[in-house]
Amino acid sequence: MKLKVISTGSIGNAYILYNENEALLIECGVKIDDIKKALNFDYSKVVGCICTHEHMDHSKAIWDVMKIGVDVYASAGTLKARFVDTQARAKKVESKQNFKIGNFKIMAFDVSHDAKEPLGFLIEHPECGKTLFLTDTNYCKYTFPELNNIIIEANYSKSIIDRKYGADSGKEFLRNRILKSHFSLENCKDMLSANDLSKVNNIVLIHLSDSNSDEVQFVKEVTELTSKNVCAAVNGMEINFNKTPF
Repeated sequence: MKLKVISTGSIGNAYILYNENEALLIECGVKIDDIKKALNFDYSKVVGCICTHEHMDHSKAIWDVMKIGVDVYASAGTLKARFVDTQARAKKVESKQNFKIGNFKIMAFDVSHDAKEPLGFLIEHPECGKTLFLTDTNYCKYTFPELNNIIIEANYSKSIIDRKYGADSGKEFLRNRILKSHFSLENCKDMLSANDLSKVNNIVLIHLSDSNSDEVQFVKEVTELTSKNVCAAVNGMEINFNKTPF
């Protein structure tokens, strides 16, 4: 199994988990041409797309993904917000619901974000084991046993936004919006500390802010905390994403 990063960050988010036989699209927040190119214009093995919420940097191509014959799985709130809830390829899922797409077993769970019924996903496949996908939230009330891979937001550092958007900056509204809607490095580290990481192979940091994060520092701190293989997602990156390092 491999993880391909089509795009990450506020300009758009889209990722593919794939092997020789099947591919799962995670988020579709980029132009459909970028998704098509990442799939080498072969959609035959795409078993579905899961989408966390309706904001454009996560759902921009939702209509076009369905037009190329791919079912999109998201909450009722997300589908309605993007005006696709009546489409045959729009598949409604609920928090705590387990469903299967190809050989991917997926459980949706609720998160905290300024969107209509946003979700996170626990993805299980024989090749990559249990993969947590968590983004665009300021808190996660769940823990997940026996994780093998983690894809997690580390959007900003609180110390950076405190410095940039303090009381004298005139940008307190922006600061508060960031605090209420995204996972900080500090949130990310707390989440990782709350889970059993003994079987974790990869930790991929996603959705880093261009101006409110420090990629090198974030990777360093998470590596020191977890002693795992940690990387920050970069557009076009591909990494092995198996259940074990071998």
